[in-house]
Amino acid sequence: MRDRLIACLGAFMAIAITGLLSTLCLGRTGTLPLIVAPIGASAVLLFVVPASPLAQPWPIIGGNVISALIGITVARFIDNPILATGCAVALAIAAMSFARCLHPPGGAAALTAVIGGPSVTALGYQFAFAPVALNSIILVATGIGFHRLMRRNYPNVAAAAPVNAQKTADPPARLRTGFNQDDIAKALATLDETFDIAPNDLHRLLKQVELQALIRTHGTMRVKDIMSRDVITIAGNESPAKARHLLLEHNIRTLPVLDEQQRLAGTVGLRELEQPADHVLPLVARPRTASADTPIVSLVPALTDGHAHAVIITDAENAILGLITQTDLLSALASALRNQPPEPVKKRRLLLLRGAGI
Repeated sequence: MRDRLIACLGAFMAIAITGLLSTLCLGRTGTLPLIVAPIGASAVLLFVVPASPLAQPWPIIGGNVISALIGITVARFIDNPILATGCAVALAIAAMSFARCLHPPGGAAALTAVIGGPSVTALGYQFAFAPVALNSIILVATGIGFHRLMRRNYPNVAAAAPVNAQKTADPPARLRTGFNQDDIAKALATLDETFDIAPNDLHRLLKQVELQALIRTHGTMRVKDIMSRDVITIAGNESPAKARHLLLEHNIRTLPVLDEQQRLAGTVGLRELEQPADHVLPLVARPRTASADTPIVSLVPALTDGHAHAVIITDAENAILGLITQTDLLSALASALRNQPPEPVKKRRLLLLRGAGI
C-alpha cells in the first residue's frame, strides 16, 4: 500500500507538472492539445513499475513519439478508419520492437493520431513532437527527479552479468553451482511466454530467492558465533609501508582502516597499497560489512564473488566488532553440514536400497 500511495503522489505531481510546463511552452490554444491521453498510461508504468523495461526513459519517449509518427503516416494513406486503426497499432508495435523502445501507451499514441479528430489531423507530423514528445520528455524528467527524491533506482539499470574477478576463462564461482543464465534462457524458452523483466534482473532475483531459502534452512548459526574478535587494524594516518607489513606479518588479505573516531573508514589490501600515497586513508576501498546477528550463510555471495576476502562486523555506530574471512565461512559451513541430521527422505531411500539388496 505504501508503494501504491507513493505511485499516486508521483503520478499526480508528474501529470500536473507536465500539463503546466506544456502550457507554458505551447501557450493556451483551443486547437492544440496540451497533454495527450497516452501520457496518463505512461505515468502508470513510470510510477507503479519503474523497474520494468517498458517504463524506462527511451521506451517512454521513443515509444510514444515513434508510434505517433506511425499513426500520422497511416492516417494519411489509409482512408478506412477501421483498417487505419488496426494498421496503426500493429505497425507501431513493430516499429517500437525494432527500435527497442516497446511501450504499451505507444499503441494509444498511434491510435490517437488516427482518430484524434480535426485538431490532431490539422497538426500533421507536428503532433508527434508537440505535444507528444514534449509531454513525454517532461514526464520522464519529472519521474527521474521524483524517484531520486524517494531514493529509488530509476532509470533501472539491469544487473550486470557476473564476471570472473581473476580474469580467467572459468565462469565465476557463483555460476559453477546452482542455476545459471543458460538455465534461465532454457526455462523461458520452455514456458514460451514473455515476461516483463530483464533476464539479468531475473537471474539476480532468483539468486536472492536461493539465498533466502538457504538462510531459512541453514540460518541458525550467526556471525557473532564464529567471527574473529581480535581484529588487526590500522589508523588512517599511518603509512602504506606499515599497512603492507601488517598484512604480511599476520598473513591476512584485508586490513580494516580506522578514522580519527576509531570507526571503520574502509579496508586496504596489497592491491590498494600498490598506489602511491603518503597515508593509508586515501587508498581505502569500500568495505563489506554485516551485523553480529547476521546469519552466516547470508555472507556467501559477498565472500564468493572473487573480490572480497573478508566481511567486517560492525555495530550501529560503525565500530568494529569482529571479522569473518573466507576461511571462517568455509569452516562454519563444513561444520553445519557435518552436524546436519540425515533427511527423512534420504533415510527412506537408503532403506529401500538395502531392501532391494543394493
